[in-house]
Amino acid sequence: MAQAAAVAKPPAPPRRRRASATPRRLPYLLIAPAALLMLGFIAYPVISVFYYSLQNFNPTKPWRNGFAGFDNFTHAFTDDPQFWDTLTFSAKWVIVEVGLQLLFGLALALIVNQTFVGRAIGRALVFSPWAVSGVLTSAIWVLLYNSQTGITRYLADAGIGQYGTSWLSDTSAVFPAAVVADLWRGVPFFAILILADLQSVSKDLYEAAEVDGASRFRQFLHITLPHLKDAIVLSTLLRAVWEFNNVDLLYTLTGGGPAGETTTLPLYIANTSVDAHNFGYASALTTVAFVILLFCSIVYLRLSKFGGGDK
Repeated sequence: MAQAAAVAKPPAPPRRRRASATPRRLPYLLIAPAALLMLGFIAYPVISVFYYSLQNFNPTKPWRNGFAGFDNFTHAFTDDPQFWDTLTFSAKWVIVEVGLQLLFGLALALIVNQTFVGRAIGRALVFSPWAVSGVLTSAIWVLLYNSQTGITRYLADAGIGQYGTSWLSDTSAVFPAAVVADLWRGVPFFAILILADLQSVSKDLYEAAEVDGASRFRQFLHITLPHLKDAIVLSTLLRAVWEFNNVDLLYTLTGGGPAGETTTLPLYIANTSVDAHNFGYASALTTVAFVILLFCSIVYLRLSKFGGGDK
C-alpha cells in the first residue's frame, strides 16, 4: 500500500478547449455587408428583368399591363425586323472592333515592350485614351468630325472631299467613322493586358531561339503567341462583351443613326425602354441578349481551351 502510494500518478492531460467557431466565421461576417449590397444591386435587377420580360408593362398605358407569357419573345423573333437588324449590326460591330483592337493593341504592346529612349512617356501616351470615359471620347470625336471645324474641313482645304461634309450623317461613312472613334479608346485596353503578360516571358527562350537560328517572326509565332494565348482569350472575351453592350459612345456619337445604321441591340433596348416606355418588351430583349452572350462566352471558352495550357 505504502509503495503504491509512493508512486505518483501522472497528471491528467489538460482538456483541449473546443476551437471557437467565431474566428472561422469572422471572414464571412466581414464580407457579409458587401455581399448583401451586391445581392441587392445585382441579383434584384436581374430577377426583375426576367420577371418583366413575361409581362406587358408600360407605365403610359397601364390598362394594357399584365401577364404576357412568352408573347414578348415571340414578337421579337417573328414580328420585329428591327430586332434582327440591330442584332446583325451588333455582331458586325463586335467582330470588327474586337479584331482591329486586338491587332493594333498587340502591335502597340510589342513596340512599347522594347527598350528605347522615352519609353515611359511613350507608354503613358499609348495608355492614356483608356482613362477617358465613353461619353467624353464621343464628344471629342464629334468635334473632330464636325463639318465646319473638324477633319473634313481640313481635307476639303487640301482638295479632298467637299466642304460641309459630315461623316456621321453619311450612311456609307458613319460606320468607319464610329469604328475609328472606338478604336482610339479600345486599343489601349489590349495593349495594357498584353504588355503585362509580355513582361513575364523569359528572355532565355528568345536567346535559345536565336542560337538555333530562329527568325524574329518564328520567335513571335512559337514563343510569344503561345505565351499570350490566355491573355488574348480573356481580353477578347471581355472586350467582346463590352462592345456588344456599347451604348454610351454610339448614342452620343450617332444616336443610332443615320436611318438606324449604327443601332446596336443594347441601344435599341435603351430606346424601347426610355423613349417608348415599353419596359416589358425591353426586358425580353435584354433577356435574349443575356442568353446570347452567355452561350457565345461558353462556346468561345470551350473552343479556345482557356486555362488548359498547351494540351
